[in-house]
Amino acid sequence: MNRKEEITLKSLTEKGEVKIGYSDKDIIVVDSIQKFAEIKAAHIAMNVIMICTNGRIQAHMNGRPMELIKNQVAIVPQNVVVTNIMISPDFNLKAMFLNNSILQNTLRDKMIVWNDIMYIQHNHVITLKSEYLEIFSHFYDMLNMAIEHSQENPFRNEIIHSILSAAILAVCGELKLSMPSNDEKPQLPSTHFQRFLEILHNGEVKYRSVESYASELCISPKHLTAICKKYSGKTANDWIREQVLEDIRYYLKNTDLSIKQVCDRMGFSNTSFFGKYVKQHLGMTPMEFRKS
Repeated sequence: MNRKEEITLKSLTEKGEVKIGYSDKDIIVVDSIQKFAEIKAAHIAMNVIMICTNGRIQAHMNGRPMELIKNQVAIVPQNVVVTNIMISPDFNLKAMFLNNSILQNTLRDKMIVWNDIMYIQHNHVITLKSEYLEIFSHFYDMLNMAIEHSQENPFRNEIIHSILSAAILAVCGELKLSMPSNDEKPQLPSTHFQRFLEILHNGEVKYRSVESYASELCISPKHLTAICKKYSGKTANDWIREQVLEDIRYYLKNTDLSIKQVCDRMGFSNTSFFGKYVKQHLGMTPMEFRKS
């Protein structure tokens, strides 16, 4: 099979190649993938955190070589093209597939660590120390218990998400430990992109134009969009929209701020335009989203 195909968990499940422990609109937990041999290339639409539990896999991610062996963790950002996949016969893994919204809601200000590793350092594989292998093993044990024994619990999804959030934070902590210090970091041609992400993630008001961000970086909007596309596959507008929507989700779901207060905090000119923006991107009004 030489053509690129998109991995769908449904197709893998139907072939008996994947065992899904849990899934909802934001998260899919894969307990086992027994067979990958016939897939030569794929587009991965979600963020993935995978632990190799046995064997070895080699592949290219967006043209960059990657190798994963037993007891290593691979972190794959969304919309990555994986090619030249080669695996050992005994290969197996555990994995979490995550939408951007759940990842950003969990990490919040720590997303800069994730983005630095994913898009600047291109460090997608870390080797776990024995104590962390034990910790992640316990995470999976707790997760399986929650999945199996909380079927009737009205807060089942929240319980599962809390366990997964703890696992995501633990992985992010390991990523941070693997990062070189500022003195050791090489001078990268992507400095503007890195600075853009820092401004975007740390800014209280993220709803700004590409021109506004570019002006702060002393570069043209066209150049900012070009470097964003080069290093992440997403435009500057894509990054801004994702962060704005995540802040909207957070404020509407996790705070008691009024709609007007959220609108003002986000930098929208008025509640009417804010409502139209939320309706366009989230499919419902701010109040409907808060109650959903």
